[in-house]
Amino acid sequence: MLRILIADDHAVVRKGLKQILVDEFKEIQVEEVTDAEQMINAVMDSKWDMVISDIHMPGRSGLDALKQIRHVYPNLPILILSLHSEDHYAIRVLKAGASGYLSKDSAADDLVTAVQRILSGKKYFSSDVVEKLIKTMGADESKLAYEYLSNREFDVMGHLASGKSVSEIAEMLSLSVATISTYRSRILAKTGLKSNSDLTRYAMENHLI
Repeated sequence: MLRILIADDHAVVRKGLKQILVDEFKEIQVEEVTDAEQMINAVMDSKWDMVISDIHMPGRSGLDALKQIRHVYPNLPILILSLHSEDHYAIRVLKAGASGYLSKDSAADDLVTAVQRILSGKKYFSSDVVEKLIKTMGADESKLAYEYLSNREFDVMGHLASGKSVSEIAEMLSLSVATISTYRSRILAKTGLKSNSDLTRYAMENHLI
């Protein structure tokens, strides 16, 4: 019996993914969770053949959860989903240990192909992502400012750019206000920006939100 865990805060997305998988695989059990904490708990409590996770969910991000899961289950296949283009997220999730990256607007056939490929022990990324990864290995000078952010800084930047306050982010991520303020300072320093409104504009211009 194939067991797959889906983590996404949108019920419609979860149901759609589940239906695609059930239609394709004859013997399959698909369970659903709505945020990163539930995903981590489910992974720790049971055995899964694969996890499919959104990158942005309430509270901790799927990317943050990916890193924690990787420490305990380094070989568990994890496919990351996102509304955002591969250009901005695929390289980051690949380096974080994901088995693949798929845009949510991809066709149903792409999901099935990604799942089959990952379950066979391979990774699923477009040829464009692989080419970009090869180029970035020896071309750090071409990196954009946000690519120098750590995964946590990148996550916090997304929340700040979306209009959340430091205290709101601290509560969501179960961190202190002082810690989030430190992350904010680092983000501004690395990107050369001055304010949250600058972050919002920058994130929109680079299609990060």
